[in-house]
Amino acid sequence: MTSSATTRRPRGMRCLATATALLTVLLAGVFTAPSPALAESAAPVPGDPLTGSGAVPRTVLTAAQLSSATPTGTVVDSAFALPAAAAPPAHTFEGTLTLNGTATAGGYRKLKDPNGYSRTEATKHLPPFSATLVQNGSHLIPTVRGLRYTGNTSWNLAVGAGRAWQENGDGGRTRAALPFALVERNANCVHNGVLSFLFDASSISQVRYQITAETCAYHQFDMWGQVAATYQPQAVPGGEAARAAYAAEVAGRLPTKPIAQLATDHPGAGVDTSKFGAGITPTALSTYGFYYDGVNYVGGCQTRQGQYPFCGQMLLPSYSTAKSAFAGTALLRLAQRYGTGVADQRLTDLIPEAAGKSAWSGVTVGHALDMATGNYTSALYETDEEGSTMTDFFLAEPYATKMDKALSFPRKATPGSKWVYHSSDSFLAARAMNNYLRNKAGSGADLFHMLRDEVLTPIGISPDARVSSRTDNSATGVPFGGYGLFWTKDDVAKFAKFLNNDAGAVAGTQVLHPGLLADSMQQNPSERGATTTGSTPMRYQNGFWGREFTAADNPAYTQPFHVPFMSGYGGITVAMMPNGSTYYYFSDNNEFSWSAAVSESNKLAPMASLQSPS
Repeated sequence: MTSSATTRRPRGMRCLATATALLTVLLAGVFTAPSPALAESAAPVPGDPLTGSGAVPRTVLTAAQLSSATPTGTVVDSAFALPAAAAPPAHTFEGTLTLNGTATAGGYRKLKDPNGYSRTEATKHLPPFSATLVQNGSHLIPTVRGLRYTGNTSWNLAVGAGRAWQENGDGGRTRAALPFALVERNANCVHNGVLSFLFDASSISQVRYQITAETCAYHQFDMWGQVAATYQPQAVPGGEAARAAYAAEVAGRLPTKPIAQLATDHPGAGVDTSKFGAGITPTALSTYGFYYDGVNYVGGCQTRQGQYPFCGQMLLPSYSTAKSAFAGTALLRLAQRYGTGVADQRLTDLIPEAAGKSAWSGVTVGHALDMATGNYTSALYETDEEGSTMTDFFLAEPYATKMDKALSFPRKATPGSKWVYHSSDSFLAARAMNNYLRNKAGSGADLFHMLRDEVLTPIGISPDARVSSRTDNSATGVPFGGYGLFWTKDDVAKFAKFLNNDAGAVAGTQVLHPGLLADSMQQNPSERGATTTGSTPMRYQNGFWGREFTAADNPAYTQPFHVPFMSGYGGITVAMMPNGSTYYYFSDNNEFSWSAAVSESNKLAPMASLQSPS
């Protein structure tokens, strides 16, 4: 589930102290009762106050259509967007929204489905859909954010924060829109949608919904419908804390500008901003961005019906960027807490299922993170990753079956001597580190929860990205380790900033082990990591990729330099350059093209300098 910089074989801080304090109420994506300090005063209101007159010229999703309509397809996504003339909402939503009849409602248009997902009826409809919401100004906030297990045979669900506003043509009712995403059960594909409805103090219209975009290389479709809904008004426990936390989240986001503004902000550099996002089929590009000098310069979020109305909150799959952001970063956190010896711990001592298996003797956590266990079927580039054993591993939902498949590769080489890419190795490393943590911190410890509480939350990662997919389709299952996380554009820029600019520290406190982080970020010439196979050999260590650039790539590179990057299945790259910039994109046509972005970044600050701008 990763790639080279150019080709891929298919398969598979600005962090405000006050914001950090408030965001702690969001742990695990579930809001709890407000603390006395938060309850003493009303929550601050998030930014972007509405000042329009409500005179919105609307012909799509009118009040009459939301009262009774049978849609025959998707409509322009702008119909779900907050219009420029939106007036402040007259009503406040607080309670539970439930969509009725989703199991059989609506339409589905298959666009790409070689594996036959659409043969399953549940795939063509929404799963059970219910969300408890509170409102802060015009912002409509789910009290549970991030991945939610629905029990549906095809889909899990995530609901993002939306908006509420007034339009003169809505008969006094308030109009609302929410982003949501369907997440493939036991996998990482994300299909982004939006819904809209009208409400007042006690009633609700029908709810129109549609899905017009995805980051998924093998299953692409449009979905739409309009269903009856119920609104149960109620005082939501912890509602004030939820409002305050979301206000802090909005205030703590990185400054954002359109990508074209980069050339304006740095007029002497001669940057060609068209090179960002280039090399990727436009219809396959979910979004992209470039973090530099404290600003997240972003591209749009194109769908099959125009721009996604909630581009900043479009949910993006991690795929194998989780090998870096979860498994690799967890090692760096454990090493900072307990010492670097965690990398030398043997899997057979930490994973009961591995104990007694001679093929796994001598294999350490470090070997597994480096894809150098010595256990494989074929050493050819990603042949194993695309083979039947890994297919069985990916399809396995129960923990026991997944672990059995992960341990089924035979010994072929001395551990540490040969790089062979296996997503299952990241699963094993994460499980071993989880059990190591339990030996240190108690039987209730959870590796991802440690990462969430001690890394992701302090650096301001949103609740949308503070959840991991797990085995057994359950929040109590075992995290996948090498895939199954989620990002928004702000999240990915913040995480890269934490590694590349802040050197793994938060507010002056070192969170990640500095030496191992420097190794992972290709800052230590004596520790480049394992040499990968493939048409363009690169380096790999602790779950991070590294690619060397020389004058052969661009004559402007007067000295060779290395770029560490995170990479994910289908066409996902997060490249963290030594001049302090980060380029990221999410796509799903198996295209990995980002060298041009490195060249443009080099115009801003020479890559040979290891001194990163903040």
